[in-house]
Amino acid sequence: MHFTGSLLGAVCALAHFASAVPILQRPSLVPYYGYRNDTSYHANVTAAGSYWLGDVQHQGVAAFNADPQSYKVFRNVKEFGAKGDGVTDDSDAINAAIQAGTRCMKGCDSSTTQPGLIYFPSGTYVVSKPIIAVYYSQLVGDAGNPPTLKAAASFSGIAVIDSDPYESDGSNWYTNQNNFFRAVRNFVIDLTATKAGTGIHWQVAQASSLINIRFEMGTTDSQGIFMDNGSGGFMSDLTFNGGKLGAFLGNQQFTTRNFVFKNVKTAMLINWNWGWTFKSLDIQDCGVGIDMTTGGASAQNVGSVLVLDSKISNTPVGVKTVHSATSMPITGGTLVIDNLLTNNVPAIVANNNSSPILAGSNGATTVESWGQGRVYSANGGSRVQANLTPKPQKPAALLDGNGNIFERSRPQYADVPASQIVSARSRGCKGDGKTDDTATLQALLSQNVGKVIYLDHGVYRLTSTLYIPPNTKLVGECWATLISDGAFFADSKNPKPVVQVGKPGETGIVELSDLVLETAGPAGGAILLEWNMADAYGQKGTNGMWDVHIRVGGSAGTHLQSDTCKKNPNSTAINNNCESAFMLMHVGKTGSVYMENNWIWTSDHELDQKDFSQITIYSGRGLWIETQQGPVWGYGTAAEHNVMYQYQLTDTKNVFLGMIQTETPYYQSNPTVYLPYEVNPAFQDPVYDCPDKNMGSTCAKAIGMRVKDSKDVLIYGAGLYSFFENYGQDCLKNQTCQDDMVSLEGSVQNFFMYNLNTVGVSNLVKLNGKKLVPQPENKNGFASTIAMFSQP
Repeated sequence: MHFTGSLLGAVCALAHFASAVPILQRPSLVPYYGYRNDTSYHANVTAAGSYWLGDVQHQGVAAFNADPQSYKVFRNVKEFGAKGDGVTDDSDAINAAIQAGTRCMKGCDSSTTQPGLIYFPSGTYVVSKPIIAVYYSQLVGDAGNPPTLKAAASFSGIAVIDSDPYESDGSNWYTNQNNFFRAVRNFVIDLTATKAGTGIHWQVAQASSLINIRFEMGTTDSQGIFMDNGSGGFMSDLTFNGGKLGAFLGNQQFTTRNFVFKNVKTAMLINWNWGWTFKSLDIQDCGVGIDMTTGGASAQNVGSVLVLDSKISNTPVGVKTVHSATSMPITGGTLVIDNLLTNNVPAIVANNNSSPILAGSNGATTVESWGQGRVYSANGGSRVQANLTPKPQKPAALLDGNGNIFERSRPQYADVPASQIVSARSRGCKGDGKTDDTATLQALLSQNVGKVIYLDHGVYRLTSTLYIPPNTKLVGECWATLISDGAFFADSKNPKPVVQVGKPGETGIVELSDLVLETAGPAGGAILLEWNMADAYGQKGTNGMWDVHIRVGGSAGTHLQSDTCKKNPNSTAINNNCESAFMLMHVGKTGSVYMENNWIWTSDHELDQKDFSQITIYSGRGLWIETQQGPVWGYGTAAEHNVMYQYQLTDTKNVFLGMIQTETPYYQSNPTVYLPYEVNPAFQDPVYDCPDKNMGSTCAKAIGMRVKDSKDVLIYGAGLYSFFENYGQDCLKNQTCQDDMVSLEGSVQNFFMYNLNTVGVSNLVKLNGKKLVPQPENKNGFASTIAMFSQP
């Protein structure tokens, strides 16, 4: 579950909601192939021939579906009557393809047993009403020649693609902060025939993505994206041409990368958030780049915005804000700009009447580091609205050839013919959730080094470690699942990796995409993903994982569900059958990895059983990074609900993380951070110095981020939350659910954390035990925010 603010109001012509300050709600109980070293990838990729995804044999099995033999995971819209001829209304045929079989639609809270990969061959698909992208769906177009979804002049509805339909009473099909597992990629969305259409209504949470989409709006009053709520998330490689508004954005926390806006009146309007990181924006010939003024100076809705490695040109106002020394809330409208190139932008940052706060010029201007909000170091804090000092020393290991933080778009293998794609099921793997697929999968990987291996949708049972050798390219079908099972992973005193990427010291290329990793409990000794592989050939980012998620418990087949592990806050007994993992992910001493859109989650609630209740399961540790050289990049990563910590960095360097997100386990402090796992010095486990170690302790709770004896660590956005005390929420009234959230220990050098947002925390950052960032002076509505903490 993910806590959210609620924005209520009437839907307007552009599907905007009336602005309202986010309020507290009770949580629901419920294509490019190969290496790339630049940021020029957008929706213009073309390739000869058809895309392999439409041509390969599809043998995916929904292993825990009520009828796995007849249920179809893959659906080609043309097989359901869609023409794609630019004339026929294909709305009903497309929706029929999505909804075929029993799918998780209106009245369904969530389901992992009803997946759907809906494929669109190249063509122009005319639609007159919304395409409903239901839960656990991927809408995928031809990556080599993206299809067009063209809104007819008669189009009626909230958007061409709708991820969360509204009913007439204002209710939604899904709970916005639980609207997980969504993907749309490789499309052109054409709104030019409408007067005021919307491309995508994207009200989503974690494990969601929009990738490689171009919005054509021309001279209309249309908008590309309407996002009114949710808890996410990630988007990349989007282009917006023309129209009134490129993107209307409202969400708890989000990361976007590689957006281009051309000739849009307002590129982005941010309606509300706690934190948003924008990487590699390119805003050209617009009226306003980013409007973050909603709520006005007395009630700012926008928590924080970060703009990194971006360009704005021929645009009168780059960023519009209402933040000042007297605006409310105190730290509302926090803004950080890092490496922004402008050309003919008279006001880089302006107030609501467009008067410059940070003046630009008619020529070229570079903003190296500027911010507004509160900044802290070991020497205390202050409010600034000026150039930020000190500035980080960005290590060369993290940068591309242009001096920007390295980034890489998801490989889609558009130039690989279907005949060269190797299917797991065709090579004997079952993926039925019952068969032990360990040996068959290992043989598949070992015998097909360098080839693209397609893991047909299914649940592949592993009873010992699956080793990923150098030069492996593994792509799942609609979140194909690898699940550990058995005694091999049960001993917390002898932990074993479930999936091991390389052995220590190995180098090579490994690309993983569209996978889910799980455990079948009890699995107190499982390390779900261990990454040892280093980049090959001296190149950066050759090792990567895109849309790979770790989901522990709460779903079918895990034995860690509400029938076994339902919450019981009135009991102090520990159910050892609900020990779900030793650690979710470990980047070893020799590892280097590029991470993008990775939700590393110990489940807090049931996804499949019909009570959808909160559950108590125990995972010892979240993501531990101890690479001695790196580099490690993380865009849109999250680690949640682990006993000891969510992120831990020890004896490491050359790490970049953009908009990380964490939550403390909802059951703590019953038990506290000391149970049920023992501190293990071999894994650099933290030792909490808490005078009160008993239930009710606000000290003995899992830290969001721990950094020890490390250097060259850059955190560009963080949302670190503590919503509960033993499932109660009285502690939120005074933000006292937990004492501390970020802990820096030992020798920490060149550490910079920008736009840190917390909930339920008394002190945001401590350095070697000294509390440095008190919550009261950093109030930001429901959250608390600082613009920067630096330890040079």
